[in-house]
Order: sequence, then C-alpha cells, then structure tokens
Amino acid sequence: MEDETTRPPESLLPYDAWMEQALRQVMLRALQHAAAHGLPGGHHFYITFNTTHPGVAIPARLKAQYPEEMTIVVQHQFWDLIVDEDAQLMSIGLSFGGVPATLRIPFAAITAFADPYVRHGMRFTQPQTEPAPEPEPEPEPQAAAAEEPKPEPHQVVSLDAFRRRPPPKS
Repeated sequence: MEDETTRPPESLLPYDAWMEQALRQVMLRALQHAAAHGLPGGHHFYITFNTTHPGVAIPARLKAQYPEEMTIVVQHQFWDLIVDEDAQLMSIGLSFGGVPATLRIPFAAITAFADPYVRHGMRFTQPQTEPAPEPEPEPEPQAAAAEEPKPEPHQVVSLDAFRRRPPPKS
C-alpha cells in the first residue's frame, strides 16, 4: 500500500505543457536552421506526424498508405523546406518512390522529432493548443433559482496531521 505522503502533490502550474512547448521550440530551431543553411555533416531528421490532424496536406496516395501516422526522413534529397512560425507549420518537398510531393505539416501534428546522427530525439505527448472555441453564454438565472444554497464555511486544516512522526522509543 502506497503511503499518501510519498506521492507529490498535483501541480497547480502547467509544467508538462511548458516542457512540451520548450521541446517544440528546440525542434522549430533545428528546422529553421536546416531551412536556412541545409543540414550540416551527418545530421538528418526523422519527423513523425499525425496524418489526420487538421491542416495536414499530403497527397492522397500517401494518405491512403499512412492513414493515421507517417514518418518522413529529411536528409539528402529534400527541397523547399519552409518553416512558417507565424502560421505554425512547415512545408517540404520530398520524393516517395521517385514521385515528388509537397507536404504541409502543422507543428501541432508532429508527434516525434529525432536527429539520429547525434542520438537526439523528442516525443511530444501534449497536443499543442489550438485556438479555443468561443465559450457558450451562460443561461440566464431562473426566478425559481433565487434560493441558492449557502456555501459551506472554509475549513482550516492543521498540517500537524500530515507530518511524519518518529516512532515512539520503547
């Protein structure tokens, strides 16, 4: 049985989301560098993305072959790598079976990024936030709802109840 005091408390700060955002920035900088200067030395990227994500644009034959997820390799033969930070997407030209294709991939669709040359990889677990839909207006209060229950008074909890006490000496 796990002791309740050994589990860390649930964070009220979104550390996981902040880490995800920082990792995505690392990926973004690597892609921007490759777009501006090409890939130096043996560096190459594996980029895995969700093909069903809104905004992903790939040829129909690739969509049929990869209905949910696809990994591309950005190495020797790619062209027109464009990283649009404002639009939060990348586009790239690649050849698949000798047939050229242009792919448009929103950053939010990317689930993994790796540079095997330096054994660096990142997996993204948090979906990148999309614009939230407009909240629905709250319903107007009914006249019958005039009698609201009284809120319970605040309770003060003593921290002594949660402190570890040394076992009594015999």
